[in-house]
Amino acid sequence: MPLTLQFLGAAGTVTGSRHLLSLDSTRLLVDCGLFQGLKQLRLKNWAPFPVPPASIDGVVLTHAHLDHTGYLPALVRDGFRGQAHCSGSTADLCRILLPDSGHLQEQDAAFANSHGFSKHKPALPLYGVADAERTLEHLSTLPFEQEKTLPAGVRLRLSRAGHILGASIVELGWGSKRIVFSGDLGRYDDPILPDPAAIEAADYVVVESTYGDRAHEAVDAQALLGDIIERTAARGGTVVIPAFAVGRGQTLLFHIERLKAKGRLKSLRVYLDSPMAIDASDLPCGHLGDHKLTPDQSRALCAVAHYVRSGEESKALTADPTPKIIISASGMATGGRILHHLKRYAPDPRNTILFAGYQAAGTRGQAMVSGAKSIKIHGGYVPVRAEIGNLSMLSAHADAGEILRWLKGFRQPPRMIFIVHGEPTAADGLRRRIQDELGWPAKVAEQLETVELA
Repeated sequence: MPLTLQFLGAAGTVTGSRHLLSLDSTRLLVDCGLFQGLKQLRLKNWAPFPVPPASIDGVVLTHAHLDHTGYLPALVRDGFRGQAHCSGSTADLCRILLPDSGHLQEQDAAFANSHGFSKHKPALPLYGVADAERTLEHLSTLPFEQEKTLPAGVRLRLSRAGHILGASIVELGWGSKRIVFSGDLGRYDDPILPDPAAIEAADYVVVESTYGDRAHEAVDAQALLGDIIERTAARGGTVVIPAFAVGRGQTLLFHIERLKAKGRLKSLRVYLDSPMAIDASDLPCGHLGDHKLTPDQSRALCAVAHYVRSGEESKALTADPTPKIIISASGMATGGRILHHLKRYAPDPRNTILFAGYQAAGTRGQAMVSGAKSIKIHGGYVPVRAEIGNLSMLSAHADAGEILRWLKGFRQPPRMIFIVHGEPTAADGLRRRIQDELGWPAKVAEQLETVELA
């Protein structure tokens, strides 16, 4: 039988990255993510996995974000017994993210049951903390640019992708074929993270397309962030920033620390209200080779915000009328403590709700950025009267031009480029640019499609 590649997620949508390589009886899964956003996507998380988890020999994780790792506890619970290979930083972030994901799902189910707004009696979590903690025993780390042999003699190499701490471009050598997965590519010239590594050769490439039809604004994000915060504070308001706990939270702290060092935002207190983001913010000090910051810069980033660890302290922020900055997860306002802050601050026109990157279809973030006058939280509707902004240029994803720049690092055209991890218009926009500008074969992957890697 030929080597096949099946797209089990992130095909026709941004989330749920799951790509299955199979040859004879050997199966290798690249990423194992949660579907997020629209309800019909989230329901896919509850469907049986397309192949028996026990039949999968190994998993390779490109990075720690939950749309790439968040289904792994369910896979382990349902029978997966192999190793999940990743970089050291990714493993450390998974030790934070996965138990927190299990906790949040248990918490959301309990909240739904206590308030009676779930259709399910009782509401259940997809998985819990215990499932996530058992999953951590399966993590196996690999240094960047070192080769590791997996089942059936498959050769694995990880290279830095930027994006977030520990994010990897995955190279797999299977027999005579070389398959490269971009994972989520980061930005070039990022102030914190390295540029995506150039890969010179591949037979097949699986590339993300989150911003496949767009270019990031060429503006000074740090100065714009300072202007928005100062304008909001001048009218007596609070700036609430929904931010991904891993990656975006640390980027925002970096820019706020730099603004304060320049004499701006002096009187404003900064609160990091996400236990997961707090834990993640300490990791750069232990992985100095994975980013550009010096030890002093890493410590300054950690010191700029007041860490809000307890739920009681988080609730107290909503009763504090003084202007301030609250950074809280999640970045698309899909769950977590940010929901309680939105209920308090979104109805007041003095405040600003400031997003910092891509907002997937079906999320509260996408609704607010698109001008929604109300959003549904915890079974009720909350009016949106606050100023709404989105610093999309702070996205950790490469834009279309940067994806093309990375692809140009290949010395010879791959046999095929498969485009994933994007909404349909973004994915097709990238396909056209690859074909028109590079003259290379490219196709947009479809959900559950299987292709032979001849």
